Amino acid sequence: MKLKSILFLLFTTTFFVFSCNKDEANQPQTTAIGTITGKVMVKNGLKPVGGALVFTFNDKSEIYTTHTDANGNFSLKAPVGNRKLQIQTGGGGNFRTSIPVTVTKNQSIAIEPGLTRLDQVARMAYVVGNYDNIQDIVTSLGYAIEAITSNDLENYSIVSQYDIIFLNCGANRIASNQPIVDLNLANFVTNGGSIYASDWSVAYLTGGAYHSTQCGEAGGFISDDKLCTKANGVASTITGAQITNTDLATALGFSTLDIVYDLGAWDKIESFDPTFWDVLVNDPTTNQPLMIKTNHFCGGTVSEGVGASGDDNWMTICHKISATESVTITIDASEWPEHQAHGDSIGDCSNLGNCGSIYFTTFHNHASGNIGNTIYILEYVILNL
Repeated sequence: MKLKSILFLLFTTTFFVFSCNKDEANQPQTTAIGTITGKVMVKNGLKPVGGALVFTFNDKSEIYTTHTDANGNFSLKAPVGNRKLQIQTGGGGNFRTSIPVTVTKNQSIAIEPGLTRLDQVARMAYVVGNYDNIQDIVTSLGYAIEAITSNDLENYSIVSQYDIIFLNCGANRIASNQPIVDLNLANFVTNGGSIYASDWSVAYLTGGAYHSTQCGEAGGFISDDKLCTKANGVASTITGAQITNTDLATALGFSTLDIVYDLGAWDKIESFDPTFWDVLVNDPTTNQPLMIKTNHFCGGTVSEGVGASGDDNWMTICHKISATESVTITIDASEWPEHQAHGDSIGDCSNLGNCGSIYFTTFHNHASGNIGNTIYILEYVILNL
């Protein structure tokens, strides 16, 4: 029972400590408490994971949470006894790790670093592009990804095998049967699959051939009232681009950066529906978004599970922390009766459904490799789809 969601995380060498107040404000009250400490890294151990959710439960299914800082470090106050420490990014459907731990009252236990590396649960694919190689960033973190073609997107039995599909800029959409691809991608997201599209590959979302040159292009599965882009961006540097999403900025440890667009005719966002999309990165000069995300698309026509972990006996739920606060987590399905009795709901807290997420970035890892700090944002995208 695979359900998706969005959450945040990322790594950077810049030190930035998460405030513990948000995590501890609604922690259950008990006198039998110990401390668990550790450092979360990507699979190959080369980069820390900032903004990862770290949590465990007491015997009443009440949650104890914290987040890693930008250097991947965490310190969690936890109830005594034999516990399962869980680490996740996104809603936990694609990347997560579980560790058995014994918590002793008033004592601190440090988890061995090799145990806190973030595991890949998702099966990921990418479509080759002429100007983008997101797969190189995926593999640099120690994760596995498979190549597929635009023609493979015509076959839903292939598409539905994956949890995440990356559409590189310059992918050859024009060579495929576009109406069938549009329908397959719409159904993929509706059933919990997640999509990353960069620059020209916005055509897979809104229509067009290699790219979207104007509003109203034929095809796509996102309507023009939700998103319109035009390929009129010029080679330039946007100085002081703002990371407008607080969670993302906190996870990265910085809130502004310079973004180099070393290729012309990149797809600029001309208009978008702010009730449908969340803006993560913005151009402060023009007030145009540079990176957006949504998990509000549920417009497919079939109901059929997707992904490698669709039958792995894990499920994504909205766990109730208090009357006003909830958190999206992924749990072993055998634990659901306890959570149901606790008042939790199936699905992502933001939509209580199975719909996946879509990220669109106007920037990418350019052919010249000159991407600077945007690499941290792209790593964030990879681990939060």
